[in-house]
Amino acid sequence: MLKHIYAITPNETEAEIISGIKVTDLQSAEKAALAIANMGVPHVIITLGSKGALLYAGSQTTLIPAHKVEAVDTTAAGDVFNGAFTLALSEGKSFIDAVSFACKASAISVTRIGAQASAPYREETEQFA
Repeated sequence: MLKHIYAITPNETEAEIISGIKVTDLQSAEKAALAIANMGVPHVIITLGSKGALLYAGSQTTLIPAHKVEAVDTTAAGDVFNGAFTLALSEGKSFIDAVSFACKASAISVTRIGAQASAPYREETEQFA
């Protein structure tokens, strides 16, 4: 099934389940991303919480750093990340820019309580440093 997926965005635990490699640091995240890519997924983005996200595409890895925030509720962080990532790709952004935008949106979301209410508006992401 993975060979039919264009991009996948597992968190550390999900990446471990898919790849069989325990993700504990950047080096193990890179190994897990490579293993998942070797299963047929050309774009692997492993979300690393407060460390950001690791993008593996075209045999190149890029760490997109997280924005430093005071997290109060991570309930919707993954959903917000995926929504923002997909939006950015649909607007023609590069994978690096799309992941960066998604990191920014998810950073805003964890500063708020709840799921739907935590999703930022675009204007908020543009004002977020």
